[in-house]
Amino acid sequence: MTRPATARELDRARRRMLFAANADRTRLMTVHSGTSPGRTLHRLRRRLDDVLPIDVLTTHYPDRDGRVLLNVDLPQDVAAAIRREAAASGRRPRDVLGERITTGLARERREGRHRLESQLHGLLAQHTPQDVLACAAALLSRTPDCVSPPSPRRSPRCRRGTR
Repeated sequence: MTRPATARELDRARRRMLFAANADRTRLMTVHSGTSPGRTLHRLRRRLDDVLPIDVLTTHYPDRDGRVLLNVDLPQDVAAAIRREAAASGRRPRDVLGERITTGLARERREGRHRLESQLHGLLAQHTPQDVLACAAALLSRTPDCVSPPSPRRSPRCRRGTR
């Protein structure tokens, strides 16, 4: 959703259909039958668009072709730009949008990896590789070495700044 749904919005939407919301009310999940995944997403949007701040609807499981389908509500100017680009390149608007989404996701992964590498370089400047690896392993395995309620006593492997 474009922002967390309010309790009132969720109550109004629940009068139309059953769904589960995540803890921060930014994602909803429902099970809905239909003749095709695309039509089902379209029907869901028509039923919920006027009561919830929905920007993207998606199928949870891939279709027969292995694709997860998206129903995206684009601002008019963005939709027009995509249609113009599609017309100029002889492609369908959904293909242009798919390419832009794929490119954006790849850029986000690269930037996230770059941020992680930068943070790791900072940690490795202050700690030994063994300490960083031991703390990361403890966090990932959810052992009490690093993941515990705040307390004055901390594991010697997990120094301040490595959480």
